Amino acid sequence: MPSSIISTMASRSVLCRSLTVTLSFKGSNRSISTCLPCVRFPVSKSRIGASVSVANCQQRRQSSQFFSCQLLMSAQKMITRSTSVSVPCCQFQKFSFSTTSRMSGDDVLKGLDETQVKLMEEECILVDENDKNIGSASKKVCHLLENINKGMLHRAFSVFLFNSKGELLLQQRAEAKITFPDHFTNTCCSHPLNFAAELDESAAIGVRRAAQRKLKHELGIEPQQVPLDEFSYLTRILYKAENVPKDDKWGEHEIDYILFIKRDVDVVANPNEVKSYKYVSKQELKDIVESADSKGMLLTPWFKLIVQNFLFKWWDSLDNITSQADVNTIHKMI
Repeated sequence: MPSSIISTMASRSVLCRSLTVTLSFKGSNRSISTCLPCVRFPVSKSRIGASVSVANCQQRRQSSQFFSCQLLMSAQKMITRSTSVSVPCCQFQKFSFSTTSRMSGDDVLKGLDETQVKLMEEECILVDENDKNIGSASKKVCHLLENINKGMLHRAFSVFLFNSKGELLLQQRAEAKITFPDHFTNTCCSHPLNFAAELDESAAIGVRRAAQRKLKHELGIEPQQVPLDEFSYLTRILYKAENVPKDDKWGEHEIDYILFIKRDVDVVANPNEVKSYKYVSKQELKDIVESADSKGMLLTPWFKLIVQNFLFKWWDSLDNITSQADVNTIHKMI
């Protein structure tokens, strides 16, 4: 079916629980109506339920329960799990839609650490493979392997913090972490969230703000010790990985911003986030990586990729790190 201009009305039905869509074809007076399955779709000023992927929306908002847009029928797809997902409607506005999946979200989180479960409600930034913002979804939804295998991709960052001796601060992720517990990794790894300050893409300032926020949350490093203008944004990598230990539930699929910073800081680790931490020299890290498998030491997949492909070259230029910046490239490492 060709692309069509559609005008939709969300109408809740106790029996069919569907979204009624009227399709009006361009260049024709012909229109058809159809129902798209949607388990829940709260109708409000900012939310309309749907189970289709929508693109190229036009500025024809009629009321809180109607919108017009360009629907790419060939691109229909379900966003799994019960969640709210924001989708850009046009340059000037956004709408969101909610869907649910066959498995209750409560089932996949049952028995996990309460604090970490609560953090799964945070709203991450969805992107395409060119790092274009295409909406948002909860941290839980972004990390479900079912969604990752359907192509869901989100924005992330990895901080590498060095002290004045040129040593890198590593952390071991807490046992309570839902993804990659007990793994050793770089200083801090997390996500910018879907609010204005961290959505700002100019000079990656939103990502820098997120890094500052999470360094405080995970390692107790005060923001004034890691000023925003001291972070050097080097490049981005795109990678995908299944959780370890393997559980067939969780994974990662991220465009990861690499940030370097050289500062002496005071660390007060959050035990719900960080099991241990240590500073290492370049040689010490090489020894750790080379012996990790034989010693049963777990390393996060993104950290291993960065170490194997970039880190030591960057480390050699630590005092002139901006010379290593390649901000226009997204290194695909899948």
